[in-house]
Amino acid sequence: MELVSRELSISTATLERWRADALSKPARERAWTAPARFEAVLVTAAMDEASKSAWCRENGVYPQELEQWRAAATQALADPEDAARISHREKKADRRRIKELERDLHRKEKALAEAAALLVLSKKLEAIFPKDKDEDA
Repeated sequence: MELVSRELSISTATLERWRADALSKPARERAWTAPARFEAVLVTAAMDEASKSAWCRENGVYPQELEQWRAAATQALADPEDAARISHREKKADRRRIKELERDLHRKEKALAEAAALLVLSKKLEAIFPKDKDEDA
């Protein structure tokens, strides 16, 4: 503490008071800086679920938050070329899916048009040759 005090030209008493104030706040209210979040991800990376849950309780962090921090760190460290490659693959898959859906839509439109034509023809046929009740009996 004295070394930090000399480096920053701040009295030890002031630093201790600031530290006490910070530690007196509930863990949920403490701000997690980006380096602190990254450190938390590193510290908990090799832990099993029980240890990780205990660490989260001690430090006032929800496991979901820790997982979000891990995902953000992974994304930040991702190679831009990998992201472009994945994006290209996703675009290709999307184009393929769109083409498949358009084909399916076209097929269904044809079937609907055929059904409508058959319905119109059957009504015209019924109008030309009405069914008599005498014929049915």
